[in-house]
Amino acid sequence: MRPAALAFDAAASGFDRRFGEWLSVAAQREAVRRELIRIFPPGGKIFEIGGGTGEDASWLSQKGFDLFLTDPSPTMVELSAKKLAGFGSRARVMDAEDIEQFATRYLAEDGMMFDGAFSNFAPLNCVVDLAPIGRGLARLLKPGSAAMLVLFGTCSPGEMLVECLRRRPGQALRRFGRGDVPARLGGNHFVVRYHRAHELRSAMQPWFRLVRRMGIGIFVPPSAAEPWISRHPRFLAMLERMDRLGRRSLAALGDHVLYHFERTDATAREP
Repeated sequence: MRPAALAFDAAASGFDRRFGEWLSVAAQREAVRRELIRIFPPGGKIFEIGGGTGEDASWLSQKGFDLFLTDPSPTMVELSAKKLAGFGSRARVMDAEDIEQFATRYLAEDGMMFDGAFSNFAPLNCVVDLAPIGRGLARLLKPGSAAMLVLFGTCSPGEMLVECLRRRPGQALRRFGRGDVPARLGGNHFVVRYHRAHELRSAMQPWFRLVRRMGIGIFVPPSAAEPWISRHPRFLAMLERMDRLGRRSLAALGDHVLYHFERTDATAREP
């Protein structure tokens, strides 16, 4: 496994217990889910990149969608498969970097293209080269379908404020870093890339056009504000309302940014 996959695999068993209790995470997740439900066709066949423990996939499955979750962590996939078992949805180990090879195998075995795809909470920031993502999704998705990709924002005032209050000024400016930026989870080290919007658009062309982008967590703070913000639910609810008002005009300032792409008619060839 790659270093990021190793880090998340080691943390998988306690992942839901740790992040599931945090209201800031729930608020950002809910904002993304509202858009997924609004955009994906009812009952559609949906592909997920970096699905983790299956929180979003199981929620969508309960809403009647047919999910195919992928994640590079075997332990994450094992946990998600248990949540999806009762719905007929599937989970499989896959590195996002290997999506083109996966598409070749999957289409040869199944032959059914997807009605949509998504990736939540920034697993694509653990990917160095986004070009294979665009090419792989182009082969898997039907023309006209949506790819809803949530990446870290590259300028998050909320994170800057929180990190300064925590007396970690070095962390406050990390998203301005170009190239590999060191990260750590549970004592395991890996690197992330804070991809710029133009880099993502370039990787997705000509197979996808950008429809819109939305800020997720503009005023709602990042998880670094936990557990303090969870002790103030009324204040957090006010910040959620402010997020809804500014999600388009202030999209670039989000802790995360949701990019809504639409599959064009451009031909996707095998690698």
